Amino acid sequence: MADENNTEVQATATAPEAASGGASEAPRGRGARGGRGGGGGDRGRGGRDGNRGRRDDRRNNNEDGGEELIEKLVHINRVSKTVKGGKRFGFAALVVVGDGKGRVGFGHGKAREVPEAISKATASAKKHMVRVALKEGRTLHHDGNGHFGAGRVTVRSAPQGTGIIAGGPMRAVFESLGVHDVVTKSIGTSNPYNMIRATFEALGSQTSPKSVAQRRGKKIADLLGRGHGADAQTAAAEAAAVTE
Repeated sequence: MADENNTEVQATATAPEAASGGASEAPRGRGARGGRGGGGGDRGRGGRDGNRGRRDDRRNNNEDGGEELIEKLVHINRVSKTVKGGKRFGFAALVVVGDGKGRVGFGHGKAREVPEAISKATASAKKHMVRVALKEGRTLHHDGNGHFGAGRVTVRSAPQGTGIIAGGPMRAVFESLGVHDVVTKSIGTSNPYNMIRATFEALGSQTSPKSVAQRRGKKIADLLGRGHGADAQTAAAEAAAVTE
């Protein structure tokens, strides 16, 4: 009888422990699984949302931090291509792009529609921009000549207040470049493509006193004083005014 009573007491003691242990383990398991699943999902969604936000920020920064460019539409020409069954018409655009601070470029593009042709020409012009040294940020340092095909152009520096004396495609180039005083002359063809290329050849030959002094190992004051016959003080003042 004593053994039977002890057995019943041990059974009654272990039953609640087993029940409580099973009940406590089950919520722990569900909570752990739920926590892992919920936490992983939140981390995954947060990571994706965070990545999208960072990409948007980078895109906005590039757009806001981009430089403002001056775009000039020089010429639009309708072109046609003969195909089986008739002609296929399109448009060719010539665009000049500059930042107004000494950088300029030109490009052309073809497309079936005018806006698309202009966008292609603008993208091409932005890729082929060149820097031109300007005197006091308003005119050229010296005269220059350029030719391409049958087009020949002459560009000359001018005193302040002269303005842009140029016509057609050449005016668009100097306005986009940031030149305020210049005198130009075009001889030969009036083809805008050849005039633009001749103008860029003339601008490509422009050199500044600073670059010449560096190439020759001289001081800017020595070059300006020797070339203009000025005294040392005037040459030093002019050399200090040269920025590029």
